[in-house]
Amino acid sequence: MQDWISEYLAAHKRTIDSIPVKGVARCIDLLREAHHADRQIFICGNGGSAANASHFATDLGKGSSDAVGRRCRVLSLTDNVSWMRALGNDYSYEDVFSRQLANYARPGDVLIAVSVSGNSPNVVKALDWAVSRGMQTIALVGGKRGRAAELASVVLPIEDTHYGRVEDAQMHILHMLCYAFMEKPELVK
Repeated sequence: MQDWISEYLAAHKRTIDSIPVKGVARCIDLLREAHHADRQIFICGNGGSAANASHFATDLGKGSSDAVGRRCRVLSLTDNVSWMRALGNDYSYEDVFSRQLANYARPGDVLIAVSVSGNSPNVVKALDWAVSRGMQTIALVGGKRGRAAELASVVLPIEDTHYGRVEDAQMHILHMLCYAFMEKPELVK
């Protein structure tokens, strides 16, 4: 068991080392610009990525907002269970994010799409919808990249296909996006 743990941690370190630093910096710039322009920031994902999306919205909406003294307008599209269920039931599960964007999003707003495979139909549909309406788009994807990487204007690929390690690395990125505001509030003022 100790060998497996050591091997897992070594693979995890390689995965974390694959985080594209310049891409993270570009995302911080996009969020800073959105914050200055009072734009809305949306995030979506499925499974573990949905949990990461919720976590990000909490950290940016509370922690980052507290640090910079002006509220960050952020919404996780994964958090309204009854609305998602109604959209999935009455339309399709592919529509659960794009139909929420139809109610809230405006050109210039930001969508962060999180998907290990990059091919989750509802995430891809949300990105396609966002691109067609002039939103800024960011995709956090795994090593296979998928359709999400083809659609987004900024792509942060993690060079691994192991779901747990990629989701962990994606949460590292999401934390950096928030902590840039918390630990460097002068960047956004």
